[in-house]
Amino acid sequence: MKQVMRTFIALLGAFLGYYLGLQWLVLLPRFSLNLVGTQAILLVAGFTLLGFLVFFGLGPFLINGTIRMTSWMENGLAKIPAKDMAWGILGIIFGLIIAGLSAPALGKIPQVGNYLPAAVSLLLGYLGWAVAVRKRDDWASFFNFRGRDAHGERGQGAGPKVLDTSVIIDGRIVDLCRTGFLEGTLIVPSFVLDELRHIADSSDASRRNRGRRGLEVLDILQNELRFPLVVENRPVRASSEEVDAKLVALAKDLGAKLLTNDYNLSKVAQLQGVQVLNLHELANALKPVFLPGEQLQLQILREGKEPGQGVGFLDDGTMVVVEGGNRFLQTTVTVEVTSVLQTTAGRMIFARPLTSAVTSH
Repeated sequence: MKQVMRTFIALLGAFLGYYLGLQWLVLLPRFSLNLVGTQAILLVAGFTLLGFLVFFGLGPFLINGTIRMTSWMENGLAKIPAKDMAWGILGIIFGLIIAGLSAPALGKIPQVGNYLPAAVSLLLGYLGWAVAVRKRDDWASFFNFRGRDAHGERGQGAGPKVLDTSVIIDGRIVDLCRTGFLEGTLIVPSFVLDELRHIADSSDASRRNRGRRGLEVLDILQNELRFPLVVENRPVRASSEEVDAKLVALAKDLGAKLLTNDYNLSKVAQLQGVQVLNLHELANALKPVFLPGEQLQLQILREGKEPGQGVGFLDDGTMVVVEGGNRFLQTTVTVEVTSVLQTTAGRMIFARPLTSAVTSH
């Protein structure tokens, strides 16, 4: 195939040489040189042969350059989401329409009138693409239009969700997807994958295990559960090169929600108008509710911070502080809930022992 293309390029060079030879025959009389007959034929034939040889030699470079350029364009276009491309094309059309309407007036400007319409068309076409893509969600709201990938046919819960490193390493997202409570496409940015790879290659055993766990979670989601999972490679313009800043910027660009376990990232994203799904908040919301006066069985594991206190934990990890519980260390005791304290880190239950119901452990 490359040889055919090289031959075709060489023939184009021969045609160009033939044309230049004819032009030289027209120009030579101006310099008092007249070639006729055999001399004219030899001149044209020489130019034709020269064009063939030059373009035949340049053929491999032109072919390889064309292949690299087309590959670069294909890769760039493949990274652009279909929704962005559709809005971008509409923006280009709108920009070219404005340029076409202004072309007659621009053409009357002296000296630059012949070139200005083309330059304005290029500029407005680019601006149309850029504005349409960046403001696609605003335009969609204005025209009361929502694509399936923005909200889904089943409501807002089915929209795309950007995953951060913490929620991938945590692993509970696998169970959430398996139960069917999580819908929509999961988006893993390429820089999050890079961070996971660096953690998995760490010399520290604990970090290395966490990184490998995150990669296993993505493998389970994609290959075992067959959940819609997309690796996003688009360049992200963020205020800094930090991963958290890029996550927020990407979620805003895609109109997606941010799925995370990071409390600080959640607050920063919410301040910038990004919807956040925090698995820790979901886990706290699903914990059993205990009201003052309810009784429960609890093993007192250690002493509390205050004198006389004992501390135990429920099955879901909720801490229970028992007043006067230090007398029942390593013992399962029936306690009565006195109050419940909700904090940003979770929920804490305060209780007192019912001394009439104590069981040895």
